[in-house]
Amino acid sequence: MEIRDLFLKQKEATRKRTRAIYPYIPRDKVSWVPAEGALSLGLMLRHLWHSESGVREVPLYDRWSYYERRIPEGLFPILGEVTDIDHEIEMLETTHKQTLELVAAMPPERFEQTFVHEGFGFRRKGYAILLGIIEHEVHHRAQLLTYLRILGTPVPG
Repeated sequence: MEIRDLFLKQKEATRKRTRAIYPYIPRDKVSWVPAEGALSLGLMLRHLWHSESGVREVPLYDRWSYYERRIPEGLFPILGEVTDIDHEIEMLETTHKQTLELVAAMPPERFEQTFVHEGFGFRRKGYAILLGIIEHEVHHRAQLLTYLRILGTPVPG
């Protein structure tokens, strides 16, 4: 199996598990946080799609604008205010679909290409950047499940 096919298959499998959580997210808890300084439920969803759309720009186009803003400004300033869980879920799904389409059409050599940004001390292969998007989603899905447990919300098994 080629790395492209592996990525596409794993990305969809990961999202399928994330989708199972959507119905359990309380829509009235968009701003809820477990502790000061943590991402709210709504911000976590926004962070997932926002970072995916920015990170994929590196292996797709060698564009660093997401990192160039995210690193100096920090996470909270670039995310803005979230008021609607369903909008964030819609954006998650739109971004996911776009990522699948863009990676499916990505030139094969970009998977093995090393992308370097000396200013950030960043040096990674295209496939590692893309697989990191999946790892990032798994990480935040686990956080979402923890938030839901703290809230006493039933969660999928």
